[in-house]
Amino acid sequence: MQTLYAFFIAPFAEFSFMQRALAGSLMLSLGACPTGVFLMLRRMSLAGDAMAHAILPGAAAGFLLYGLDILPMTVGGLVAGMVVALGAGAVSRFTVQREDASMAAFYLISLALGVLLVSVRGSSVDLMHVLFGTVLALNDAALLLIGGITAITLLALSVFWRALVAECLDPLFLRSVSRWGSPVHFIFLALVVINLVGGFQALGTLLSVGLMVLPAAAARFWTSRVEMMCALAVGIGFAACIAGLLMSYHAALPSGPAIILSAGIIYLASILLGPRGALRSRIGAHRHRTA
Repeated sequence: MQTLYAFFIAPFAEFSFMQRALAGSLMLSLGACPTGVFLMLRRMSLAGDAMAHAILPGAAAGFLLYGLDILPMTVGGLVAGMVVALGAGAVSRFTVQREDASMAAFYLISLALGVLLVSVRGSSVDLMHVLFGTVLALNDAALLLIGGITAITLLALSVFWRALVAECLDPLFLRSVSRWGSPVHFIFLALVVINLVGGFQALGTLLSVGLMVLPAAAARFWTSRVEMMCALAVGIGFAACIAGLLMSYHAALPSGPAIILSAGIIYLASILLGPRGALRSRIGAHRHRTA
């Protein structure tokens, strides 16, 4: 019993930096994981990865002007993310280019510009901080920011829930019967961007999308109902954050990658063991053929 306490409870009970990391990562999961479910249902998971990189030049501009100050980097990342998301969406709506292609183009430009800006003033350590985050160094301002983003996300999801679900199923039908068709699309992109900005504080620009996509992708192997998928994705996100932080503490591993790797392990297990996964599907198909 004492060993279990020392392994699972003591790190969070005895160290304030672990408590802050746990609080921040759990709040991130609460907002990012349901957003990731809609991102996945819209088949925009790779677009989410592109938007994660899109916040880099804005955050880098804030770093260039003010150093590692959370407010300028957050505002810069938010502005850059919104510009890229809205710009890519506008290109796909008003030209012949599809959204995935326009998002990829904006993503490559943003990534190159962001790395260049950080390199102008910062060291390789600063670049690693921006790219991979520091979840174990979250302060009160970062926790307040993440908490505010989570509250906004949950409020928006509750208000626009039916429209978001409808657009996932048939966006053309929603636009034909409701004036909320196009606005909901851009509202959703804004939710993705602000959650990536929140995740940037803890996981960096390269890994913030992992907590959004991996739990959602894993949840889809267990249920087909959107409500249950969102709840399960949050639970998987919680489990990945706790496991990743414990792995980081006991094995002296980088905390952000450990969290995303934990989510990846759950995803791989879901592929094999989930009711809608590969193993169960093959068993069901075999029984159907032999019946």
